[in-house]
Amino acid sequence: MNIGAPCLVFSSLVGLELDPSAMLQMVLAMTVALASFALIGALVLRSVGLPYHSYLSPVIFGNTGNMGLPVCLFAFGDVGLALGVCVYATNTFVQFSGGLWIWSGTTSLEQLLRTPLTYAVVLAASALALDLPVPTTVERTTKLLGDFTIPLMSLTLGVTLGRLVITDLRSAAILSVLRIGVGLLVGVTLASLFGLEGAARGVIILQCSMPIAVINYLLAEKYEREATQVASAIVLSTLVSLATLPLILAWLLPG
Repeated sequence: MNIGAPCLVFSSLVGLELDPSAMLQMVLAMTVALASFALIGALVLRSVGLPYHSYLSPVIFGNTGNMGLPVCLFAFGDVGLALGVCVYATNTFVQFSGGLWIWSGTTSLEQLLRTPLTYAVVLAASALALDLPVPTTVERTTKLLGDFTIPLMSLTLGVTLGRLVITDLRSAAILSVLRIGVGLLVGVTLASLFGLEGAARGVIILQCSMPIAVINYLLAEKYEREATQVASAIVLSTLVSLATLPLILAWLLPG
C-alpha cells in the first residue's frame, strides 16, 4: 500500500500510450459511480435501519485493488490494467478522504495527505497533463516495484479472508446485494451514458461489480464500527463474486 501501490499507479498511468482523455473519462465515470453508490446505499440503509457510519463505506468502496486489478489485467491486458488503475486510484483517493469522514464522523485532510498514493496520482497526472518526459530510471524503477504489487494484493486478500468469518448473515446479505448487484447496474448504466466501448466499458463494469474491499474491515476496527458485521459482509460478498465475476467476464469478453 505504501510502496508498491503508488509505484503501480504511477508506472501504469505514465508508461502506456493511452489518451489522457480516456483516463480522465474513467476517473469521471468512477467518481459518478461512487456518488451513485453513496446515494443508493444511504437510501437502502435508512430503509432497513442500518447505521451509515458502519455500513455506508462497504457499500461504496469495492475491492478495485486486490481483486479488481488482477481481473482487469487478465481480461484486457496492459490497457485494461492502466484503465483499472485509473478506477483504483479514484476509489482510493475518495476512500481516504470522504470514506474516512464517514467512518470517523469528522472531516479532515490529514489522512489523505499522509497517503503515498495521493502523491503518485498527482505526479502522474502532472506528467501527463504537461507532457513531461519521465526519466528512464524512474520509469523502470517504479514499474519494477509496481509489478510485484498485483500478486501481493492477491496473496494479501487470501490471507485476510482466511481470518474472517460470517457471523451476521442478514446485514452481510444486504451489503453484498448492494455492493455487487447495484454496482453492476450502475457500471452498465455509466458505461452507456459515457459512451465507453471495448476495454474501457469492460473495466468500468468489472470494477463497479467488485465485492466489498477488505480495507473496510481494517477501518471498522480502527474506528470501532461493527467490525464483526463488516467482516461478515466482506466474506459473503467475496464468495458471491466468485460466482458473479465469471458470468460478467463471459458476457463482456468475445468468444
